[in-house]
Amino acid sequence: MLLPGHHSPDLQLEHQSSRRPPGSRASSEPWSESQDTNPCSSRYRKLALKNHPFKSIEPSSAETFRQIAEAYDVLSDPVKRGIYDKFGEEGLKGGIPLEFGSQTPWTTGYVFHGNPEKVFHEFFGGDNPFNEFFDTERNEVDLNFGGLRGRGVKKQDPPIERDLYLSLEDLFFGCTKKIKISRRVLNEDGYSSIIKDKILTIDVKPGWRQGTRITFEKEGDQGPNIIPADIIFIVKEKLHPRFRRENDNLFFVYSIPLGKALTCCTVEVKTLDDRLLNIPINDIVHPKYFKKVPGEGMPLPEDPTKKGDLFIFFDIQFPTHLTPQKKQLLRQALLT
Repeated sequence: MLLPGHHSPDLQLEHQSSRRPPGSRASSEPWSESQDTNPCSSRYRKLALKNHPFKSIEPSSAETFRQIAEAYDVLSDPVKRGIYDKFGEEGLKGGIPLEFGSQTPWTTGYVFHGNPEKVFHEFFGGDNPFNEFFDTERNEVDLNFGGLRGRGVKKQDPPIERDLYLSLEDLFFGCTKKIKISRRVLNEDGYSSIIKDKILTIDVKPGWRQGTRITFEKEGDQGPNIIPADIIFIVKEKLHPRFRRENDNLFFVYSIPLGKALTCCTVEVKTLDDRLLNIPINDIVHPKYFKKVPGEGMPLPEDPTKKGDLFIFFDIQFPTHLTPQKKQLLRQALLT
């Protein structure tokens, strides 16, 4: 890893070292020695303020900020820097020869502690320009304050909406649905992440309607500069072979021949809970006629012991052919 900007020939490190400290990388803001009293601190101050995730909106700001902190952690310590200048990053992190190790405790190799906020907090102390964001006792970020006119405050990703298709039987009885999601989860370093699966459990209540929204808060991808998105499942009803739902009511269409439409009949309806209803129809069935059966609809979400109604509509089947004798009988029955 390269120190930000330590690539120009006229920007040499102390002791005329041409090595790049761990954590550094190319940048338009060079990390160089100058005539300042404490040039390393001066460069850290400038680069840390510019690239702090609370200020920078660049997606890579968190990683850049971490690299800057690691570079400062090495360059500001004479022992670490001496090892780095002589043996480079490989020697610094992998261990050094014993003859050099007799003068330094770093023979086992240097490992950055991984907390750039700690470096930032210790560097600025009471002069910390982002002090209102930090709990000084716990060294944790407090996101309840706006600060910096709102710049750098973590923002939550937009909700992730997914359809949840359920059968009328699922919505009639209620059920449990388990849904596997894959999302990015932060590692312990607080910056890198891996893909992990998670099972979300939805307890479907009897009577839920289409459009019901089930929200799992902050179950989206995790990241160092974001609040995970909410995942929202929206209930969609699957088409049913027998019924159509309207709010808490069920609609059923019964095919009936013209003769029965005119002479009464009994309609058989198999319910969602496998009961067989026998509904007598004693009226003449015309194209706009329907039969209401109270209490045989969907459970009410607010009180599943109560139900909506069942409405039976009729599809009247007309004959495609009549013999002369039947036509004569119909004339006598209907027109006289």
